[in-house]
Amino acid sequence: MSTRFSALSKSILRSGRSRKQRHAGRACVFLVFTILLTASAVSGNEEIKALPSHVPPKRSSQIRDGFGINSDLPRDPYLPWNRRWWTRMFDAGFKWIRIGQYENSSDRTSWDWVEQKRGVFSVPEQLEDYVDSLVDNGVLIQVQLLYGNAMYTSPCGKLPDASVPAPGSFHNPDRSLYSIFWPPKTPEQIAAFSRYARWMVEHFRGRVSYWALWNEQDIDYWNPVPDPEEYGRLLKSFVQTVHEADQEAKVIYGAQADPTRDFTQRALDSCQCASGIDVYAYHTYPGYGRNLHPETMDSGAYGKESPKTLRQFVRGYSGIRAEIPFFDDEFNSIPSWQGSDESVQAKYVPRGLLYNLAAGVKTFVWLLTAGTDGNEYDDFGVIHGLTYQETDFTPRAVFGALQNTNALFSETKFDPSIEIAGSEVPAQFRGDYPFLAYGFRSASGKAIVAYWLAGQSSPGNVFPALSSNLTLKNTGIEHPVLIDVVCGEIKRVTWKKGTTDTLEALPLGDSVMAIADENYFDWPVLPEAPSSLNVVPTESSLKLTWAVHEESKGVIVERQIVENSGSGHRGNWERLARLPAATTEYADSSAPRGKSVGYRVRAFNDAGESAYSNIVRISWREAIDGKRNF
Repeated sequence: MSTRFSALSKSILRSGRSRKQRHAGRACVFLVFTILLTASAVSGNEEIKALPSHVPPKRSSQIRDGFGINSDLPRDPYLPWNRRWWTRMFDAGFKWIRIGQYENSSDRTSWDWVEQKRGVFSVPEQLEDYVDSLVDNGVLIQVQLLYGNAMYTSPCGKLPDASVPAPGSFHNPDRSLYSIFWPPKTPEQIAAFSRYARWMVEHFRGRVSYWALWNEQDIDYWNPVPDPEEYGRLLKSFVQTVHEADQEAKVIYGAQADPTRDFTQRALDSCQCASGIDVYAYHTYPGYGRNLHPETMDSGAYGKESPKTLRQFVRGYSGIRAEIPFFDDEFNSIPSWQGSDESVQAKYVPRGLLYNLAAGVKTFVWLLTAGTDGNEYDDFGVIHGLTYQETDFTPRAVFGALQNTNALFSETKFDPSIEIAGSEVPAQFRGDYPFLAYGFRSASGKAIVAYWLAGQSSPGNVFPALSSNLTLKNTGIEHPVLIDVVCGEIKRVTWKKGTTDTLEALPLGDSVMAIADENYFDWPVLPEAPSSLNVVPTESSLKLTWAVHEESKGVIVERQIVENSGSGHRGNWERLARLPAATTEYADSSAPRGKSVGYRVRAFNDAGESAYSNIVRISWREAIDGKRNF
């Protein structure tokens, strides 16, 4: 249940701030309220259960359903797979990933990469490894199938005989003759795109089940100008092709850049295929380029349009599936935008995810790590990209906030039976900072309540020290704890004397706080994945090296011998060695010479095993001969 009360005037936020305050660190809200919470400490006569000091992480493999991330696929030299960024998505507990769009051009799954000669479809071994890595580490995949292919869609008089993908070299709008942003429009072009789509769905059957058509077709990814009728005609063929190629596959209406009902209506009217759409997707970047808080997506950021009204329209469209899922599959608030910084992003992104979760919408954050050869450079990644500085591939503050959000809320659903009420706040504070509170419940029945002030955050992590009482009904919480979702700190609180539903003097601010029971944190803590796996051939062995990132019980090395790479079956992974903790290298002298060999490693502790590292491949004899010839 959402409760709206309380507000703070913007003038309070802007007044009395020294330069030192404006550049304050990202201290937890708890530091301000230590005295208040100490007064509410648990009585010494009660049995105190061991409580973690911070939210224990939950890995992707431990989650059945949850939040998503967008990511470019690994690509040298700007996104090397043997640097620590890819494995962090598994450590942070992202359950879904959206792939296919390399921000500055197209990715290895795109039409111009998959069909480089007419009628010949193939993907490189690296793409197989990337997809297998996601599947084996417990991540669910949606792939965008896009864009054009110059052999079919170029507007030039003479079509080329080959597609020559050029990674990281262009971006929309690109209206050159061989641009990939010329879409399939004629029956012949649509038929060619459908052959590509069918091949992809059949090739990745069993590994990928969700397929989206295009990316932001309502802006200039669709040359020369967006056309909903043209998109609808392509969508009609796409729906039929995907469902024929794999009856278990799901079709996603490719995500609109703006929540515009008119574009959707005209596309669906043209398509006449509403019953075949399994998921509807859209994007939200409220105030793109400037600081607008995420809740404005439904209150002014898009004028008369909004995600809420768009969803209502789609649900009411004739023929659409009942209870159709909605994906907000690109969402973020960027620290480099006007009036923002990393502390603002760390507050806004959890707020956006939970605001959407309460509305039944699955959110995918844009972006894991940006390829810095792209037009976004290092602005968008929740992990820094390659800039040849000490920050390369290190997480921003928002990464930790997302890890906490994933662990706490990923497997919960909004529970309207949970009632939340707060004490009234003086009238002069109302208006700009409405209070939002939502009750969620996990699959095992445990409740967690999230609350925050839904107003604009200021750079520097500054916010007045406020507190409020909360009354929570129908939660089942007996021994409450208070959780700062951004920094992850956990503190005990106690019910008001004589009650079992009222908490006093809780910290209240512009970032998400949560209330749960002390027994909420019941999942085992698996180790972080090793990363940066490399292999170097010697005369007598293949030497593996990798990096470990926290204490564990040991490391497991696995090997895959490829008997016949042309057969499509690359052999099973077998455990090669079980090594002591902190081991970071291994020499394999038993690898067969002349065959392609793959390796991956994972850590283990008493609770279980981590995600796998990146995969490395090598052919021993060819590698040694190559070194000699060099």
